[in-house]
Amino acid sequence: MAGGGGGAEGEPEFQIAPMIDVLLVLLIFFMSITTTQVLKVDQSITLPLAPDALKKDTTRNETIVNIRWDPVKKKAQYVMDDRVYAEIEAVTKAIIAAKKLSSTKATSSANLEFRVVIRGDREASAISVSRVMNAAAEAGVSDIAFSAVNKD
Repeated sequence: MAGGGGGAEGEPEFQIAPMIDVLLVLLIFFMSITTTQVLKVDQSITLPLAPDALKKDTTRNETIVNIRWDPVKKKAQYVMDDRVYAEIEAVTKAIIAAKKLSSTKATSSANLEFRVVIRGDREASAISVSRVMNAAAEAGVSDIAFSAVNKD
């Protein structure tokens, strides 16, 4: 037999090359259909401790607003998508833009909900967090989540 696949008499041969081909095709398929959202997380922020914190639902489109606290100036800086904003009005405009971008990318009804995740530094004032909440409300976002860690 020219194929070398074995006959009816001997042990059947295990062909690994076709299996690898199928796995590579599946890998490429899943990589192409999966929409990955890279979340911009500011590593310089120390999150508050919340021992009973729950994991968030990752099926929704969201944007992250990081609140950096400058202890010297005693002033908050707002960071969104690697852009630093000193004024909250600019954050409102950025949230509106992110929401519009998200609505154009939404493919199913489950992804129509848009969320703002607030990552405030432990030392950030409550008023700075409140300002981001108001900015989200002005942008028409009613779903707000807070980021925290559940252990030190």
